[in-house]
Amino acid sequence: MVSGIQDIMSDVPAARQVLAILRYLSRQPRPVPASAIARDLGLPRSTTYHLLSELLTAGFVVHLADDRRYGLGVSAYELGTGYVRQAPLQRLARVPLSALTDATGHSSHLAVMHGREVLYVIEERAPGRAPLVTDVGVRLPAQLTASGRAMLAALPAASVRALFPGPASFVLRTDRGPQNLRELRVLLTEVRRRGYATEDGDVTPGLRSVAAAVLDHAGYPEAGVAVTFPTADVDDATADRIAARVVAAAAEIGRRIRGEPAGR
Repeated sequence: MVSGIQDIMSDVPAARQVLAILRYLSRQPRPVPASAIARDLGLPRSTTYHLLSELLTAGFVVHLADDRRYGLGVSAYELGTGYVRQAPLQRLARVPLSALTDATGHSSHLAVMHGREVLYVIEERAPGRAPLVTDVGVRLPAQLTASGRAMLAALPAASVRALFPGPASFVLRTDRGPQNLRELRVLLTEVRRRGYATEDGDVTPGLRSVAAAVLDHAGYPEAGVAVTFPTADVDDATADRIAARVVAAAAEIGRRIRGEPAGR
């Protein structure tokens, strides 16, 4: 790795700032100005420009001079493709997700954030259940899905605002779901209060989902775990029991990601 990045990584606070910048850029739908990075991450402008310069040298960031904006570079792409090849999240989550499907009798899935969308990476279909729109590789608007809402509720308010800057950011599939940032904030507040997210007919009429976020060691939402079931087949009490199992499965996957011993 480039010596400048090595020097940064020897200083733990600076290393955290570098990782924060990379995570921030990975969540943006398009390149952003350095001022926005500094503002949303609460970094001094001088520090932001210094770290961006080092990341630029190492190829993790590109500078679009004409637009005065920064985006992810080729080195970041190489990391991403390496992650895809190894598929560690899928390996860590497969067993808890399968157990969740067995326990509830309904199909479960795991999704990750991809800009303003969620990308489904695992589906455990319950025997006898019809296929869902949440097949592997499918992307859906994050604010409509239970998985997306669970993950958005775990993000800082500034990150949510950056993802949804205006009404045009809110895509609907039915006539249901938040249509502006104010409505989304109200919904996410309820998700945080309850401890899990729900949606009922916002993605597919007649289907309901409950979801919980999988958190890494820093409290960042790595993924969302959800179970989807026909609204007419499940009463509220049963839905609450399913939600409790979803929360437990998300916690177990998070424990595995963090490398914590079982039973912690």
